[in-house]
Amino acid sequence: MPFITLPKDFLWGVATAAYQVEGGTKLDGRGPSIWDQFCKRPGAVMAGESGDEACDSYNRLKDDISLLKELGVKAYRFSIAWPRIFPDGGTVKNEAGLRYYRELVGSLLEEGIEPVCTLYHWDLPQALQDRGGWNNRATITAFVHYAEEMFKEFNGKIRKWITFNEMFCTAFLGHYMGMHAPGEQDLQLAVNVAHHLLLAHGRTVQAFREGGCKGEIGLVINMEWVEPYSKREMDVQACCLERAWMKEWYLDPVFKGQYPATVLEQLKRHEVAPPVLDGDLTGMNQTVDFIGINYYTGFHGRYSKGHGLFDCEKLHFTADRMDVIDWAAYPEGLYYSLVELTERYGPVPIYITENGYVSSDKAADGKVHDQHRIDYIKLHLAQLDRAIADGVRVSGYFSWSLMDVFEWNYGYTCGLGLVHIDRQTLARTKKSSYYWYQKTISNGWVEL
Repeated sequence: MPFITLPKDFLWGVATAAYQVEGGTKLDGRGPSIWDQFCKRPGAVMAGESGDEACDSYNRLKDDISLLKELGVKAYRFSIAWPRIFPDGGTVKNEAGLRYYRELVGSLLEEGIEPVCTLYHWDLPQALQDRGGWNNRATITAFVHYAEEMFKEFNGKIRKWITFNEMFCTAFLGHYMGMHAPGEQDLQLAVNVAHHLLLAHGRTVQAFREGGCKGEIGLVINMEWVEPYSKREMDVQACCLERAWMKEWYLDPVFKGQYPATVLEQLKRHEVAPPVLDGDLTGMNQTVDFIGINYYTGFHGRYSKGHGLFDCEKLHFTADRMDVIDWAAYPEGLYYSLVELTERYGPVPIYITENGYVSSDKAADGKVHDQHRIDYIKLHLAQLDRAIADGVRVSGYFSWSLMDVFEWNYGYTCGLGLVHIDRQTLARTKKSSYYWYQKTISNGWVEL
């Protein structure tokens, strides 16, 4: 059997996010978030579900730490729920909510598991949304204050910080497509939000450096590989624009202090432009220690006038490689994405902060067989090895996710976890993929 061996210091991990896993949305003084509000909207989430209970990790922390310990991961990526710490988005800290994260971080460190913290994984305090949300520059100030308090609280304990998870989703899924909270559908609003997120990121990185915090700080973007349907220039350019909308729109300001001209030109056709003020681009242009990449799927793309913002029609690769929400498995796209990113921004350290397979797994006799997920992860790890061989600095891999969580607008209709959650009892059942990943981490190599 062929196999690959990843670097000895490779950071093996799993990931979750607060609203998706914690539950306890009304406990210990937590304030409402935009996702609490969005889930109440008829038709917003499949089956009218919400993260009110999620996996109840807020009350089952010891059980979930045990799952991590037995799995053998070196790191756990989680997020802090902003409204647990500052319920109204203001400056009065909620100590009761903070205690949960103190216990979480302390427990991880006791077990030799590195905490990797995402400051913003989409749960904006509703009170800030009521005042304009990310369209209001005051939210930037509120976020930086929240981040500084977390840096002070966990300085030296958390050594890897992520400012934002998937700005694309917050800005465009939330404010242009209406699929995510707060459910708006306005292109200029979405562009404004993206700009303010980038500015909040930059100012947070500045605060981290100026505060002398120990460790590293970066951001996470989501990427899809859009492969040209043909060699026709129109197809190639349409795919480049579609990829740039998810990648370069967020990373060019961070690394180059400017927006990509190609995307600016296309947005101009729609009479839209980012609200740049003096000093904004300089404020965004802050050195990061790493980039996190969330990668799940890829497509073919061809030029089709009027199809989407960038005249790009996405076509699935092959029907037999689709998961339950029609994401095509395209592991080669991860390799292409990593190489393209490194060619554009240089040899910056990269972590795969999310990657996983969507399915509707059922438990039977205390077991869940999910060979499809094992095969999916194997193939993506092989592409990571390929990228590393070509000089890409991939430093770690985080499987999404530890368990079947609340998957945003899909609710609980699908799962990506290594652990199955019974929606009636919330019992945890380790899947075949859990044991396979455990063995892979222990061995340090992957049998293909």
